[in-house]
Amino acid sequence: MYVADSRASTPDAPASADGAVRPLAGRRRAAVAPTVLALGSVSLITDVSSEMVTAVLPLYLVAGLGLSPLGFGLLDGIYNGFSALVRLVGGHLADRGGGRHKWVAGLGYGLSALCKPLLLLAHSLTPIGLILAADRTGKGLRTAPRDALISLSSTPHNRGRAFGVHRAMDTAGALLGPPAAFLILRATVDGYDAVFTVSFCVAALGVLVLVLFVPGTSAAPAVDQAVRPTLRAAPAPRAAPTLRAAPTLRAALGLLRRRDLRRITVCALLLGLATVSDSFVYLLLQRRLGVPDRWFALLPLGTAAAFLLLAVPLGRLADRVGRRRIFLAGHAALLAVYALLLTSWHGTALPYAVLLLHGCFYAATDGVLMAAASDGVPEELRSSGLAVVQTGQALARFVCSLGFGAAWTLWGDRTALLASTAALALCFAFSLTALRPAPPEATA
Repeated sequence: MYVADSRASTPDAPASADGAVRPLAGRRRAAVAPTVLALGSVSLITDVSSEMVTAVLPLYLVAGLGLSPLGFGLLDGIYNGFSALVRLVGGHLADRGGGRHKWVAGLGYGLSALCKPLLLLAHSLTPIGLILAADRTGKGLRTAPRDALISLSSTPHNRGRAFGVHRAMDTAGALLGPPAAFLILRATVDGYDAVFTVSFCVAALGVLVLVLFVPGTSAAPAVDQAVRPTLRAAPAPRAAPTLRAAPTLRAALGLLRRRDLRRITVCALLLGLATVSDSFVYLLLQRRLGVPDRWFALLPLGTAAAFLLLAVPLGRLADRVGRRRIFLAGHAALLAVYALLLTSWHGTALPYAVLLLHGCFYAATDGVLMAAASDGVPEELRSSGLAVVQTGQALARFVCSLGFGAAWTLWGDRTALLASTAALALCFAFSLTALRPAPPEATA
């Protein structure tokens, strides 16, 4: 139902200072491009594979291998933050090739798939850390080129919706992965080994879908060509040639001289420093409620379900009222998650409230951040520019995982969460001021 919509603006709709794009009257709304749907299918399949592993990994490492919270924090930081070291490389390679976004993304998906069966051979901290680092290298290579393809296949007025559709499909996979892991654990003797094996097979299917169905070039949105004949009887005058920035790493980093992009990047980094990883949230919730180990793999379902339901509506709302506002509202939801985990409330509604707000946080921030960052990045540097934002956020979350794991080990889980809550509140207050719409003459 998202492929063809009825009315709204065209790519030349004006954007306001808060990141919202105001529709022009009488124009048709561009459809979500087929490329977005194809990439969404790839992400759906891949996330089934990834979430099968993610759902059992905390329990496998802490209960199965006996790692301390500090050791788990180190591995969790690697799993969620190591990709930061290669995202700039992936974005740069995709931009340098001109039309190689698909193939760089495919390399990343393939590398992550190959890591799944290697977990069968790892039973100590060092080899598991190396495998997770390789897996996250694959994620780092693919994320920026994939998001660049989504951005380049969309129009400025519906970019938030396009990312919302992709993230919803991605999250559908996240919703299916934990139940699959749960069923495999219950049905097999060597449950963890079976989960890793099935995960590899599913990941390989995702790579195949990418190769067969995702276009090999990052062309302008096809929908733009479909709409344009209805708007003009005569061809538009040819635009004067413009100088394009060379797709180099220096040029990508130079994008931070743009005030809007610099502000959103700095705020994403600061907020990431206080974003406790999903695995720690689920471990905290398990301890609060005394959830049996066999049910632990189902906790991510609550987050995934809320993310799935809210990703498209919040993406569309971000297009209308401003992407930065929705991005900040998502972090307000995360603050509420921390507050609930710190309270003494043990009611039956607690897990539902925590997981609903956790999913709302992701729906309001994940794709919305990329849509907001795309507004300040030229097409020839789209992949590299988005990688700059992603790198800052991923490095910050890597540091948070290490710090939270260390604080939990030294002072306990409640003190660690109190510190994270205070840090998030401070970063939120700063971002609320930094992302306030500036007067038109002050924007760059």
